[in-house]
Amino acid sequence: MSQTLSTAALLAVPLAPLAGALIAGILGTAFGGNRIGRAASHSVTIGGVLIAFIVSAMVLRDVINGATYNATLYEWMSVGSLKMEIGFLVDSLTATMMCVVTFVSLMVHIYTIGYMAEDEGYNRFFSYIALFTFSMLMLVMSNNFLQLFFGWEAVGLVSYLLIGFWFQRESAIFANLKAFMVNRVGDFGFILGIGLVAAYAGTLNYSETFAQAQTLGSIVFPGTDWLMVTVMCICLFIGAMGKSAQFPLHVWLPDSMEGPTPISALIHAATMVTAGIFMVARMSPLFELSDTALNFVLVIGAITALFMGLVGVVQNDIKRVIAYSTLSQLGYMTAALGASAYSAAIFHLMTHAFFKALLFLGAGSVILSMHHNQDIRWMGGLRKYMPWTWITFLVGTLALIGTPFFAGFYSKESIISAVHASTLPGTGFAYVALVAGVFVTSLYSFRLYFLVFHGPERYDQNPDAHHDGDHGHDHGHGHDAKPKEQPAVVWVPLVLLAIPSVIIGAMTLMPMLFGDFFAHAITVDGARHPAMAALAEEIHGWWAMGLHGLTALPTWLALAAAVLSYYLYLVNPALPARIKAAFSPIYTLLDNKYYMDWVWIKAIAGSLRGLGVGLWKGADAGLIDGAVVNGSWRLVGWSAGALRWLQSGYLYHYALAMILGLFVLMTYFVWLAQ
Repeated sequence: MSQTLSTAALLAVPLAPLAGALIAGILGTAFGGNRIGRAASHSVTIGGVLIAFIVSAMVLRDVINGATYNATLYEWMSVGSLKMEIGFLVDSLTATMMCVVTFVSLMVHIYTIGYMAEDEGYNRFFSYIALFTFSMLMLVMSNNFLQLFFGWEAVGLVSYLLIGFWFQRESAIFANLKAFMVNRVGDFGFILGIGLVAAYAGTLNYSETFAQAQTLGSIVFPGTDWLMVTVMCICLFIGAMGKSAQFPLHVWLPDSMEGPTPISALIHAATMVTAGIFMVARMSPLFELSDTALNFVLVIGAITALFMGLVGVVQNDIKRVIAYSTLSQLGYMTAALGASAYSAAIFHLMTHAFFKALLFLGAGSVILSMHHNQDIRWMGGLRKYMPWTWITFLVGTLALIGTPFFAGFYSKESIISAVHASTLPGTGFAYVALVAGVFVTSLYSFRLYFLVFHGPERYDQNPDAHHDGDHGHDHGHGHDAKPKEQPAVVWVPLVLLAIPSVIIGAMTLMPMLFGDFFAHAITVDGARHPAMAALAEEIHGWWAMGLHGLTALPTWLALAAAVLSYYLYLVNPALPARIKAAFSPIYTLLDNKYYMDWVWIKAIAGSLRGLGVGLWKGADAGLIDGAVVNGSWRLVGWSAGALRWLQSGYLYHYALAMILGLFVLMTYFVWLAQ
């Protein structure tokens, strides 16, 4: 077998979804004259993603056997010694991301056939999600910072289109604008980080930059005593904070639920939010040089993991509960990055992609059955009506809370153990936050599960029965119509996602964490950051780890939270209201999401807008236009008027002026100059 991958095969991975997106987006919409119908649109987009998945799987197989690829395909500009290139870097990290992105995207595409069947924007939606897949693939396959930034911004742009897909709704317009603007804050830091790389490394190519890592690690940032690499890494991570929704740049992600459920699954599971995690892992040769940057990453991740999970406990919208779960799990991945457990972070990214996509798509199935009601307080008893959705949702929930032998257990437990073994200053806080987060995750997950699938049936008791969910209408169904399982095109993807949600962790634990799978893709300074070395001494196989997990503290915390949820929402359902009343200030704080929306929208955005208005009316309109521009012509006009009066053209006026001038001069020299 060749040790170099085929360029043509690699090009097919991003270009196949792009071709499908262009065909569906142009020929399947009014823009291109609606030349193809729904069947053709979903066929070409699904076909494109299927090709990408098959080729990605073949690439992963070849990479496991030792193949790699790192080459420039096209150099489109050079500025001095700085080259602007399009190229691919395909190693074990890239191949893993390619398979995760394409598989989850394929499931979402198939699911969309059933979910969006009655939506007028059917073809347009398929075009968007295929374009989203292309953007993410360009991001993960890039071999240089410029192409990385292109994919980075492309997923942001398409997410703007998808979150605001139903642009007739004010809430959707606000949500996509919010996502776009908050990500621009993070991207500003990201651009600064890339700029520092270009300035000090003199290149945008990954390999060339990493080759200079030790040199970069010895440079002091001008005017400070900080290492330049610390500033560079923190700037790069600020970009990841926006894209991967880390505190305090997390506020956009819950509002992204305004988009259709399939895109919620795609954004939250395999694309966009995972981009930041992937980027930091790819930049491990740089981050390993700065304990300050790593500690910053660790603490931010721990804060997000715990405190965003707490907000999920008080949410009543089925998709928002899962959205806050995504925020929390991204915090776990970020904390792992900070502990230099990059492989554990990517491991959790992979396992999380499957069960989080499963949970979102399961939620979409419930929403369809509930005629687009999303309030979990008015569901209940759906288990007997939706057996496939119920059992697959339970599998996803068990994987999410870290049940031993499920996929999520292996990745989450590895992260907690790695953080515990870290020697960074923030380790103590991070470990406590992550362990406490296990209890919180189980609490809101089983609250959601019990309220939706168990207990009394409440779907016909909603006093505020209105349809502000995905579609905004119920397609002719009555509010009290019996729920029912959705067609196979909806529940089959759930089953296909449930399988890896159970087995993928055990299958990949040892090679991904302790084998040489990531040996050439991720760099770890074992002497300074011993987390993974300590983890290797504790874990001796998936079976032994699963058995040990049965007696570990996180498992007992998850079990305690599950039992507590069962008691609160099935045995004694009146108790949560009393707890809410007793702890009203805490509930209010959580319900208002720590007032971070107010901080960003009212305080920061409002202040900046006020500053803009002030500069516009005061500086621009008042000073520049009023004083400088208008004032200058008024001065010229006044001066001209004065000159016209003085320059009358009459000889006797000039004679008088001369006499008066002489009188003044004589007076000065005779009387005043003595």
